[in-house]
This record gives sequence, structure tokens and C-alpha cells, in this order.
Amino acid sequence: MQDRVTFEYAIIRVVPRVEREEFFNVGVILFSKRKKFLGIKYKVNQELLKVFSPETELEVLNEYLHAWKLICDGASAGGPIGKLELSDRFRWLAACRSTIIQSSNTHSGLCSNPEEALDDIFKKYVL
Repeated sequence: MQDRVTFEYAIIRVVPRVEREEFFNVGVILFSKRKKFLGIKYKVNQELLKVFSPETELEVLNEYLHAWKLICDGASAGGPIGKLELSDRFRWLAACRSTIIQSSNTHSGLCSNPEEALDDIFKKYVL
């Protein structure tokens, strides 16, 4: 029990028509300060995308989500945001936006392994 640490996470949503506030979940971002972990996992359900927004191209959506991964990973291709500290990158990704890709409010929890927690939350809320 003593090896459990706090973490924060946000669900990544696709909101094809922002004015209608309809969305479906496509991923999760998870941050643990004590474990120095920032991870993202995503998968776009093509069938839901066709139903919600037939005009949205899957490839373009995946490119944007890949950019979020580059930021999480701290890759140089993640631009100036990717060079920030883990906590700042998480806060930037989890910030409120009015675009097609949004994140939920942040939630917290306890875990021993942030990667396992990321997988569990992804399975529960995305798959």
C-alpha cells in the first residue's frame, strides 16, 4: 500500500460539432508527479466517427492525436510545449478548449503503476 502514489487523468474526447456538445471518448492522458510519468493512449472508433461526423477524416484526427503523444513524450517534434516539464505538458493538454479534440475535467486516483492505471482507465472509458 505504501508504494501507491497519486495520479491525475483526463479523458480525450472528439467533439465533431462543438455547438451540439456531442462527443465520444478516444483516449486518456495520465500524469503522476511522484512517478515522473506522463502517458497517453488513444484509439479512434471509425464507426462512431462516421456516425458523429462523416466529413471528419480519420487520418487528420490521428495526426492531431499523434501530436498530443509527441507532447506527452517530450519529443522535439512536440514543439515548444513538448519541452515543458511533465506537469506543465499535462496541464496544457488537459486545458479547456473549444476544438474538435477536447479533454474532460481532470480526475485523480491512487496507483502503484501509472502505466497499468492508464491501461485500465483506457479500457474502461474508451474501449
